[in-house]
Amino acid sequence: MPSAVGTSTGKLPFVVWVLAAGTFLMGTTEFVIAGLLPEIASDLGVGVSHAGLLITAFAVGMIVGGPTMALATLRLPRRLTLVLALVVFALGHVVAALSTFFTVVLAARVVTALATGAFWAVGFVIATAAAGPARAARAVGVMMGGLTLANVVGVPIGSFVGQYTGWRGPFWALAVLAALAAVFLARFIPATEQRAEISVWAEVRALRQGRLWLALAAAVLIMGGVLATYTYITPLLTDRAGIRSGAVPLVLIVFGFGALGGTAIGGRLGDRRPMATTITAAAVTALALFLLIPLSTGPVTAVALVFLMALAGFTVNPVVTSLAVRFAGDAPTLTSALTTSAYNTGIAAGSALAGQALGSSLRLTGPALVGAASAALTLLPLIALALSGTRRQARIVAQRTALARVRDHGTAPVSSGH
Repeated sequence: MPSAVGTSTGKLPFVVWVLAAGTFLMGTTEFVIAGLLPEIASDLGVGVSHAGLLITAFAVGMIVGGPTMALATLRLPRRLTLVLALVVFALGHVVAALSTFFTVVLAARVVTALATGAFWAVGFVIATAAAGPARAARAVGVMMGGLTLANVVGVPIGSFVGQYTGWRGPFWALAVLAALAAVFLARFIPATEQRAEISVWAEVRALRQGRLWLALAAAVLIMGGVLATYTYITPLLTDRAGIRSGAVPLVLIVFGFGALGGTAIGGRLGDRRPMATTITAAAVTALALFLLIPLSTGPVTAVALVFLMALAGFTVNPVVTSLAVRFAGDAPTLTSALTTSAYNTGIAAGSALAGQALGSSLRLTGPALVGAASAALTLLPLIALALSGTRRQARIVAQRTALARVRDHGTAPVSSGH
């Protein structure tokens, strides 16, 4: 199975790129709503802030669905899990495209999110295992690159198409593409045996790692910060920055390029300097979001800050994802699902708080303020994680020094336990 395992060269296995294509579709469906909110709200007879619940509902579905589906499919062959996830994903979009009721569309988004959670949970495990420990962050960066490329290509195209065909057009397109992707993955993902040797208890036991929860907390906060602002970026751009609605998809492309660049930076630097990379990126994200409050009245500064918040914010993602999977050791599937749930907890909480802020006296600047606060709080778990790593390294050095002294003097060490 050469495509499923790491190689000694610097190239990533082909399976990682196949998984990135799948995440492209799922990233498109999660974020395309941000560019279609006014059209969806008008067609379904709800307010824009109420229509924003479609993003929150998807995130909630991912929160619950990721771990649930990871455990439910734990003993299934991974290829079968991925294919079934894409089939359910496609059917969810068909139901949403056919419905005229907001509640039905909302429920379809939750079902689609469950399928997405299953795909990502298994996909991250396959990607990191295939690439090997030395390229784990890079593999996660490439797979998440499919997600961020969705912001560069999928979301703007979906917004353009939605303006001419209505919001249902992009949903039909995603359903067809997901069905085709299921066929493609069935053909190119290597077959594996049923995972009967996997223990649910082993997966749960891996969650006892304190460092794992620090990484998950960082994932919640950074994604909550960026997506709190991104969910309601369209009214900010049109009503405050003065950008015409037809040009909003172009700004979404700028955001997507920033996210893609940030994911690439995190993937490249995360294996070598994970904590320095994430702490710096989180601080820059908080600053960019804070500056968006006073400087979003001009189109140039608004677009520049949208790019910067995406570039810095998405730098954190592949690093904390690969760290979380590494901390889980030999039982990474549930942890991978929880990482996805962590991001979507941030999206759900961030978009919900941003919607409240948008309806308050803060109005259009409310989401950016919520985002800035969340991104600043990301520094707390990241600094704690860096300090825990420093203490861990100090203990290792002390143990090695003690062993060296034992060898030099020929005396037995005193056991201190664990």
